[in-house]
This record gives sequence, structure tokens and C-alpha cells, in this order.
Amino acid sequence: MVHDSKVLLIEDDAQRRHDLSIILDFVGEVVVATSSNGWLDTLLGGGHQLGDFFVAYIGVTPPEKAVGIVEAVAAWDKSLPLVLLGEALPEPKRSDERFRQQIIGRIDVPVGHAPLVDSLRRAQIYRDQQQSDPSRIYRRDAELFRSLVGASRAVCEVRRLMAQVADKDVTVLILGESGTGKEVVARNLHYQSSRREGPFVPVNCGAIPPELLESELFGHEKGAFTGAISTRPGRFELAQGGTLFLDEIGDMPLHMQVKLLRVLQERTFERVGGSKTFKADVRIIAATHRQLEELIQEGRFREDLYYRLNVFPIEMPPLRERTEDIPILINELIERLEREKRGSLQFSSGAIMSLTRHEWFGNVRELANLIERLVITHPYGLVNAQDLPKRYRHLGDEEVGEAMPAAVVEESSPRPSMQLAHDLPAANLPVHGLDLKDYLDNLEKTFITQALDDCNGVVARAAEKLRIRRTTLVEKMRKYQIQRADGGSA
Repeated sequence: MVHDSKVLLIEDDAQRRHDLSIILDFVGEVVVATSSNGWLDTLLGGGHQLGDFFVAYIGVTPPEKAVGIVEAVAAWDKSLPLVLLGEALPEPKRSDERFRQQIIGRIDVPVGHAPLVDSLRRAQIYRDQQQSDPSRIYRRDAELFRSLVGASRAVCEVRRLMAQVADKDVTVLILGESGTGKEVVARNLHYQSSRREGPFVPVNCGAIPPELLESELFGHEKGAFTGAISTRPGRFELAQGGTLFLDEIGDMPLHMQVKLLRVLQERTFERVGGSKTFKADVRIIAATHRQLEELIQEGRFREDLYYRLNVFPIEMPPLRERTEDIPILINELIERLEREKRGSLQFSSGAIMSLTRHEWFGNVRELANLIERLVITHPYGLVNAQDLPKRYRHLGDEEVGEAMPAAVVEESSPRPSMQLAHDLPAANLPVHGLDLKDYLDNLEKTFITQALDDCNGVVARAAEKLRIRRTTLVEKMRKYQIQRADGGSA
């Protein structure tokens, strides 16, 4: 947990209140649970004050009563995001736009892990933006980093750089291997910029024949060359007022590099076969998987163009250098398929461990393709290590047998998310049921022990790996009587 605020839970059903409190506590939240009767007196009596909470979950029936409670909570803290629980989901008065924006989500009960942690992430984003600029709506940042999930230092650095340059009208050069998400970065930079209302026009410089690239970029007049039967605007014209994304800029032929350099310098261009000068009111974002410095040494890329493009570089890390993000990416890809109603599946910890040992030369694109393939071959099932295609199996027999149920974590900027996959035949609740609290306690204890072992007993590093505060980890170690790997106590 990366904040000091609490979760407010107002739920009239005692069993639901108890179960949801356990789940929220498991994912690292401090929960204050109460019923709707005298909820404010309960909070004030417990020493809680305005601003102590970053999200409120409200499950109240009937609808008439729920409306009153929601309005009261919203009026008590005007920057508090609200998530409504259950079937009776009241609609706010349409005349109060601010109140409608304060409700950031509605979750059916019983509450699942995926919608719960997603609501926590969105609540934190909403709260942070309300505190920094109340006129902004949280959805903008949620869209900005939506596909750039991950908790590794490399991805966090990419997000930091994006936040710095998104609203600056400067040229950006995105570097990285194929499949790392360079176009995702470019699109997010556009939609977070002041040009977001303008068009985003991508062009792959390596996919267009060299003799056609000039016409594709700048357009042509009728009769400019054989086959030019009509006037045609180019990508620069189509991108006016917006962003032009030049993908694979390293594959652009030298004669076109000269023409592009002139446009970047003069901010003007002419169509092929024309004399009229057009103003280039576009922001340029370029990307390449090639090493431009090496191309310059080989005489295949102009050094002056490189410096024009390299105003603000962003380097995308390959997936093999941030394998800790693989469970997060898997969860994001699965949830995307679920939203598109294309199926779902879950992974055992053995399968995830095997995937983290793969080289991933195709990067995130390769991972996405694998997930889509497995959704077809194992619809709504549990994927174990032996179910993976042969080239993705990197576990020995003894490791496969020892694999624990997996917890697939979704990146939350900055909050963590969790989706559990149980080692049951069909990944379902056992017929005889189970003690949820004992199950979650055992799972939490297992992961804490593993984190401490991986970090050689260093509590601070283990807390960082589990994405909770050190003091929270120490309390949980005392709760479960867990000793550090070096034999020291918590």
C-alpha cells in the first residue's frame, strides 16, 4: 500500500461487510466498516476525520435509502470517490454533475477480486487528481497509462517521462525493440496533450515503398506523376492540429530524410508536383527499433535529422528485462479479453513461473498472442505449466509439482491488483466450500515467506516486492509469526 488513507465501507449486510473487509485487508488496505445507521457518528466516534479516506464503498438497500446515504457521504467529502455495491444501484440526480462524477464505479456482489482492485486503482487516481486539480477528471490519466501496465523500475520510468512531456509540444523519439509498445506510448502522449482533440495519424516508414513515401507524407497534385489521377493530401495535412507518428523512422531512405529535415526546420511543405506552401502544424513523434547511432556511422541515417528528432527520447525496455511485470501484463490482457467478451482463463503459479523464464524476443506482442491462443485452447480454464506450448515450458518436473496457486497482479498506477487462480479441477469453489479467511491467510503467509526468501530476509526489499509498506509487512510477520531468512525476528 503506497498511501496512508483508509477505505470506508458502508454495508448493511453484516456478512457481506465481514467478507469484503477480509478481502480488502488481504490486498493491503486499512478498512473502516460500518452500517448505514449512524455511519457518520460511528466515524467521528472512532476518531476518523474528513480526508482520512480515499474511497468509499456503499452497499445499502432499498434504493430510496441508498440515494440518501450516497448523497450524504458525497456531501461530507466532496472529493471522495464512491463505489456502489449490490443490485440496488441508485442513479444520482442529473442536475448535479459534480455528484454524478463522484460515483466512479458500480460493483455486483459478491465482489470479485478483479473489479475490486480495479476500483481501488481508479479511486486513487481520482483522489490524486482532485487534490492536485479539481477541474480534471480521473479518466484522463486512467486512459493515459492503461496499456502501459507494470511495476518494474523501467516501466515506472517510462510513465514518469511520459507525464513530463505529454503536454509539451516537442518532438519525442521512442526507442525500443519491436513489440515493446512504442505506438502505445505515442498514442497516449497524443491523447494527454493539448492536441488531443486533433487527429493522431500513424505512418510506418518501413512499410511504404521509397518511391511512394514522399507522396504518402506530403500528398500530390493531379498529374504529378503517372497514376496521379487526382489531388491527394498527405499525412502531414491529415495530421494538421494533431500528432504525426513516424514509426520505424530508421528505415526511411536518405533522400526522404533530407525532405523531412526541411519540414522539421521550416515547419512548411509542398505537395509533390505543387507549388503551394502548407504550414505543418503537427507534433512529430518518431519511433524505431534500430540503433540510430550505428546507422549514422554507417552513413544510412542523417546525423542532423537524428538531433532534430532526439529532443526528448523515451526508451522502451524489452520484456525479458522486466519479467516481474509478466503477471501484471497477463492480468491486463485477460481483463481486456473479458471486456471484449472473447473469453477468459487463469494461470497457475507454475505456468507464470515458466513464462517469466522465457526470452520473449517478441516482447509484449508475443505475450498477447500467446494469451489469445490459450483463450481459444483452454476457454475459461486453468492453465498449468504443462498446458503451455512447448517453447514456453521452462520448469523441471519437480518445480511443476511444487507450484502453488497463482496470484496474478495487475499494475495500478500506483496501486496493486490481484486475481487468484485456485488449484482446483475447474478453478471453482469446492462443493463443500472453504473457509475464506483461512484460505486467504495461508495464501498471504505463503507469499510473504517467499518474498522474504527471495530478498534474503531484507524486510524493506520484501515489502517493496509485495508493494506494501514496511510497517505493514512487519505487522503481518508478527501476526503469522514469520521469521526472517537470516533468523532475525520482525
